[in-house]
Amino acid sequence: MTENIQSRLKLVKERIETAALACGRDPRTIKLVAVSKTVPVDLVQAAIKAGVTILGENYVQEVRDKIEALSAEKVSWHFIGHLQSNKAKYAVQLFDLIHSVDSLKLAKELNKRAGIIGKVQKILIQVNISGEATKSGIETEQALELVRRIAPFENLAVCGLMTMPPYFNAPDKVRPYFRALKDLSDIIRKEAIANVDMTELSMGMTGDFEVAIQQGATLVRIGTAIFGERV
Repeated sequence: MTENIQSRLKLVKERIETAALACGRDPRTIKLVAVSKTVPVDLVQAAIKAGVTILGENYVQEVRDKIEALSAEKVSWHFIGHLQSNKAKYAVQLFDLIHSVDSLKLAKELNKRAGIIGKVQKILIQVNISGEATKSGIETEQALELVRRIAPFENLAVCGLMTMPPYFNAPDKVRPYFRALKDLSDIIRKEAIANVDMTELSMGMTGDFEVAIQQGATLVRIGTAIFGERV
């Protein structure tokens, strides 16, 4: 299994590089977030030894145990799932980047909890770019206003946007959603809001990350292509 992870990771990195070069981008501007939710610690450690430097998790309790078990490893932990306000105090202690801030209520709680421990928490704003009722995220039309209201918080740093588009068997069908997030990022950047740095676009997963890279993704969240199908 360890050898499988090593070979899968190598293939994913090659695909990222090929996709970047094909659209004139520097592959070094794209960071791989290995999605390790529900993956056992031994396999996560194997991925780290194979070259993974960023791990993406969805559940606070699960990642607490993993961070403790892997405390000797030099990796960055990202939260990529839906975050409830009552978990904010743990999230700021555990994660370097939170991808999924989608409300002022959550931002206020994160700001408060980060302030208590003297941290400036890096965050992304999750945008429900497709408008699906089943998806988390702020509506596209409300995203700029949310960014404006979060910007003054002293213990949060807005670094960009994140989205999860609808699932299609044909990756090219998600292209308009990725393009829309990039366009929204450009609009917010032009506002030149203090304490807001629109440098990150978290979009693209195993089935569509090459299309996401073509549309400007800087963080691709890939689990299945590295760790295989989850049980």
